Amino acid sequence: MKQIRRHIYFSGRVQGVGFRFTACYLASHLGLTGWVKNLCDGRVEMEVQGTEDYIDLLILRLKEGRYIQIEDMETEELPVQTKESGFRETW
Repeated sequence: MKQIRRHIYFSGRVQGVGFRFTACYLASHLGLTGWVKNLCDGRVEMEVQGTEDYIDLLILRLKEGRYIQIEDMETEELPVQTKESGFRETW
C-alpha cells in the first residue's frame, strides 16, 4: 500500500486531555510513524506517516476520545521519510 505523510495542526480542546499519549498509543498500534507535540498557542502539531486509511483511522479515533475535542485541523501533504521508525512525542 502507498505510504503518505501528513503535517497536521489540531486546534480545540487538545492539550491537557491525553491527546499526545493517545496519539502515540494509537499510531504505534496502527504501524504509523512520526511525532506529536504541544504548541505554545494551545494547538497540537503532528507529522504522521503510513497508509491513508490508517492515518484517517488514527484521526477518527482521536476525535472519539473522551476528553479530546478537535475543532479544526490544518493539513498539508509532505514527502515520505524513508528512514523513520516509530511514533514519538517530541518537544
